Amino acid sequence: MIDINEYSEKMRNAPLFQGMGFQRVISLEEEGTAKFEFKAEERHCHSGNIVQGGYVTGWIDTTMAHAAMAKTNFGSNPLTLELKVSFLRSAHPGILTTSASVIKLGKTMAFLEGSLIDGEGNIVAKGSSTNRLIPR
Repeated sequence: MIDINEYSEKMRNAPLFQGMGFQRVISLEEEGTAKFEFKAEERHCHSGNIVQGGYVTGWIDTTMAHAAMAKTNFGSNPLTLELKVSFLRSAHPGILTTSASVIKLGKTMAFLEGSLIDGEGNIVAKGSSTNRLIPR
């Protein structure tokens, strides 16, 4: 498995993840789970310091994809075919945690679930996706 500190540093240096407020990989497990930390800032917000839904979706999608990558020992790139996110409450600036897991993994498809949790432990949003697995 990968070194999560090295992988966190690699992600922090990637322009895409810098724009998303990526902070660190908390865990990335071979059984197909992942936990990440993001920092929501004012630049991610619209009216009333509410994080724009595209960032919430992107954070959950990123974490779900990495759960699939971990389950395939980074041998596949998951391409999102379908994505659903249910927004349960507003996210605000601060540290937010995502968690994701592989529900089912086949040879070419993965079914994933994920969630976003605020600093008080509240579930902000839940997501699910269907991904096509492309060999790396």
